[in-house]
Amino acid sequence: MPLHEYVGNMHAHTPYSDGVGSHAEIARAAIVAGLDFVIVTDHNVWVDGLDGYYEQGPGRRVLLMVGEEVHDPRRAPQCNHLLVYHTHREMAEYAAYPQGLINEVNSANGICFLAHPIERSAPLFGEDALPWVNWDVEGYTGIELWNYMSEFKTYLTSRSTAIHAAFNPERYISGPFPETLALWDRLLREGKRVKIIGGADAHGVSYSLGPLKRTVFPYEYLFRCVNTHILTSRPLTGDYEHDQQVIYYALRDGHTFVGYDLPASTRGFRFSAQGHNTSAIMGGRIRLGHGVTLQIVSPRVADIRLLKDGEVILRETENTHRTYIASKPGVYRVEIYLHYKGKQRGWIFSNPIFVS
Repeated sequence: MPLHEYVGNMHAHTPYSDGVGSHAEIARAAIVAGLDFVIVTDHNVWVDGLDGYYEQGPGRRVLLMVGEEVHDPRRAPQCNHLLVYHTHREMAEYAAYPQGLINEVNSANGICFLAHPIERSAPLFGEDALPWVNWDVEGYTGIELWNYMSEFKTYLTSRSTAIHAAFNPERYISGPFPETLALWDRLLREGKRVKIIGGADAHGVSYSLGPLKRTVFPYEYLFRCVNTHILTSRPLTGDYEHDQQVIYYALRDGHTFVGYDLPASTRGFRFSAQGHNTSAIMGGRIRLGHGVTLQIVSPRVADIRLLKDGEVILRETENTHRTYIASKPGVYRVEIYLHYKGKQRGWIFSNPIFVS
């Protein structure tokens, strides 16, 4: 059965919390950036009535959905931000108790991801680190593996570096934090089926540094960078209720990958498994039997790495296609790196295939 691929950004803010662009402005930016869907996640507020399809000219539309980024504002220091989707009701009242919050999301048939689970501060700009610290929780859907603005903050170490990074971000952004990748692999080895997403954390705000003032970064620019790609057997039809279900089911099941689309489009990446009379895609499980054939398809020649239980077991740097016969159970996932602007950059990070 052919798969349909759609690209979206899952982390953006409006004036309902600490962003500057309206829902309509975010939708327009997403359309110009070529996204299929975008999710607004304002802090501790679920905004009803502004979701749906937004159009800009014939054949140009985007599906805008509304989630929430929930945290306890009374906690010091700040931490434990949770991206909440598809609950259709406010969740901020449960913020003080992370496990209770996750339980409420699940009871509402929603999904949730730990936002920027590892983060570093930027004291020069008064930006605190906002990591996840309550690791005894369970029942969450996954983690935000790559948060663009969280990574950008780490390069604001001096005024001169901050100015250069603000005007040349593509020379600095390079991939998820290694600590976050290591954390994810540890959770997977513990048997937790943790899925991943990537997002912009877009606010559209301007920062001043002496006489210089620059918007870091416009929504449209960020929507061309770190995105979440979903794969589904059902196409989007233009019907809001149908299409949001298709998207959220793919996210819940992990039929997704994170792509850094600025250096080159990551559309067309595939990672799948074939066994005896059975198959699986990212997020799926497959029985080993007499062997499972893992298939990797990259949109272009790059540094392709297949990992098993967090360890690289195969590399391909000369072709776009590669197969591997898995003879042992484990958690298999793919990372692809691309040379861009004089440096190796993280390009594609797949959800795992679980071989049992």
